Amino acid sequence: MDAIEKAIRNALEKGNAEDRAFRERVYRSAFAALDRALQANPGVTVEAAIKRRKAIQAKITEIESEYLPAVPDVAPQIDAPAAGPAAGVAPAVETGQKAPSPAVTVDGPVHPASDAARSRVLPVVPDIMPDAIDIAASAAPGAATEVAPDRDERRIRGRRLPLTAIFFTVTLLAAIGIGLFFAMQTGVFKTAAQLNTAPPEAPPTVEGDDFTPADGANAPAKPGAPDQSRDWIDVFSPNDPTHVAAPSDAKAEVMKDDTGSFLRIQSGASGSAIAFDVGQGVLERLAGKHAVFDIIARAEDGKDTQISVDCNFGELGDCGRKRYAVGQQRNEYLFDVQFPNKHPGSAGTIAVNSDFDKQGKAVNIYEIRVSIEP
Repeated sequence: MDAIEKAIRNALEKGNAEDRAFRERVYRSAFAALDRALQANPGVTVEAAIKRRKAIQAKITEIESEYLPAVPDVAPQIDAPAAGPAAGVAPAVETGQKAPSPAVTVDGPVHPASDAARSRVLPVVPDIMPDAIDIAASAAPGAATEVAPDRDERRIRGRRLPLTAIFFTVTLLAAIGIGLFFAMQTGVFKTAAQLNTAPPEAPPTVEGDDFTPADGANAPAKPGAPDQSRDWIDVFSPNDPTHVAAPSDAKAEVMKDDTGSFLRIQSGASGSAIAFDVGQGVLERLAGKHAVFDIIARAEDGKDTQISVDCNFGELGDCGRKRYAVGQQRNEYLFDVQFPNKHPGSAGTIAVNSDFDKQGKAVNIYEIRVSIEP
């Protein structure tokens, strides 16, 4: 038994071989498997392919003949004429002869000549390509070949979700999850109040490098206010500018307008400050006391500026750097100092830089004074 016949018979044994429809599926599978094997082997010539198809056709014809019922012998009947001489004897017909082998059509249906012989015609074996059979070995004559019954793989594949769809779905879900995680971490869904986790801001103080805005909010009272009741000690007055020292690239000039007399100071390009003397006698009165200094000033017309103030009180220390925004209106700029209880030993100074941004702006100084807090 060759490999083709063995493969077909093995497939028939796996089902109901008496069922003609089942046998047809096996035969179709055999031809389809041969076609796949020939396509997978481009080295096979056309003549060899035709030869192998005819070999399978012959095997199918041989196997199918085993399942066809026998056809009884039929003798032809010859009717004699109604009148005339004796009829001739009909030629003898030998009975018991076997019917010739049935013909098999591979590439098209078989049309029997009459209804009587139809039971001996082989089933149509169309040349189709079912997906469930694989006889790759048919391309090599003599190799073992297996023909499996025809199966409907479409129902099996229909239940499978394509790998591309699974991969796309998993990737999309992962991206959404990562996006939600980062959104929660960065506070996208939080309110402004929840995002503001900083501690409450402390109220501004006058210590260190303080800044007073030009609009006068938090500004000290102007002259004529209740602060006039203080016992002020004069530190500087435009009437006596001899206690003012200006570096070579700075300017200090006494001037007067409708606002009164003042000393217009202008720091140099180096940012040098103009120094106002604080007499030793004044410092002796301030030793061990809490004192408040008051600088009365305004900016040059149309040129708002920022001034900085530094102090050097000798043995009594300093006042730290102060910074104020000075506008067009005459105003008071205060700072306080807690002096140690010791002898000053010498006079001190209050240095004023007229333009903290070094743009050459000037400021008018009307007065510098100090009072002792009770």
